[in-house]
Amino acid sequence: MAESTILMVDDEAEIIQLMKIYFNNEGYKLLQASNGLEALGILQSEQVDLIVLDLMMPTMDGLQACMKIRETNPIPIIMLSAKGQDIDKISGLSIGADDYVTKPFNPLELIARIKSQLRRMNQFNLVPANANEIHIDNIVINIASHTVTVDQQEIKLTPREFALLHMLAVNKGVVLSMDRIYEEVWNEHLWNLRIA
Repeated sequence: MAESTILMVDDEAEIIQLMKIYFNNEGYKLLQASNGLEALGILQSEQVDLIVLDLMMPTMDGLQACMKIRETNPIPIIMLSAKGQDIDKISGLSIGADDYVTKPFNPLELIARIKSQLRRMNQFNLVPANANEIHIDNIVINIASHTVTVDQQEIKLTPREFALLHMLAVNKGVVLSMDRIYEEVWNEHLWNLRIA
């Protein structure tokens, strides 16, 4: 199996340097960023399997970055923070993080949580893509160029068809109500359309 690539986003260089030793021992490739904005840039150009994301950072904090990533990408995110209150954990998990580790932390515990998330991704055959693409089996949806390919053949879609496909892909495995689909794709509530 190919080595997994971990993106660690933290403005504390000492923590990244410490974890680099553990990642190397596990055979993981490490990419690093000091804030959420840098992390988003890396996701556009690199294939990443999991993100360890600090909550408190300059420029763009972990909550903002997590919400932005979740718009297009199902990649596992482990939130890392000195804030250990339940409300902070709930906030992180409710906006899309898959796990939460409180600083100071045991590096071996973080490694164990990373392994658990990667196992889950492999088990459900979810393929993390860069921030501009969603891969589902033989389908590739490119968010930046609004193109869709099936078996490397481009499929022509109208803007609304693309928006609908994108919404369903982002919510793969989730049952969506008609009202939510109309609201997000047509920017209308279903009951408004019925009245009209």
